[in-house]
Amino acid sequence: MTVDGERIVLLAQMASTLFMVGLIWFVQAVHYPLLAQVGTDRFVNYEATHVRLTSWVVGPPMLIEALTTLILIVWTPAGVSPTMCWIGFALLLVIWASTAVLQVPRHNVLANGFDPAAHQGLVLSNWVRTVSWTFRGLLVLLMADQGIAGTRNGIT
Repeated sequence: MTVDGERIVLLAQMASTLFMVGLIWFVQAVHYPLLAQVGTDRFVNYEATHVRLTSWVVGPPMLIEALTTLILIVWTPAGVSPTMCWIGFALLLVIWASTAVLQVPRHNVLANGFDPAAHQGLVLSNWVRTVSWTFRGLLVLLMADQGIAGTRNGIT
């Protein structure tokens, strides 16, 4: 891969991951806790709309993040630690597995109406993604710094 291609992949990785870090903290601290305030009479419609609209917001950056993670494993830029790329991949697997195994099933329960246990489980289990994305954010910043330092030092 060219130096410009490496830069684009690193920047896309950084942008998508940091977007998701900010979003997951908003979801964890504000959005999910407020689900309990929607009210039972409108909750089913609210939950359906929430899931539909959220997919449009999180889908593209999650796909970009996944694609750039795979690219970085296959074509690790000069100066960037391959170990960091693999740790980032492992964290991404945790995030996607948590989404599929912990959050989606709870949203499926909530799709039928507000359920306090499902809501509490959603808020608590979402900490897996919040912590994992936070670590990914720190990791991609370190990887970008390594890539910049490598380019600056003439490593190709």
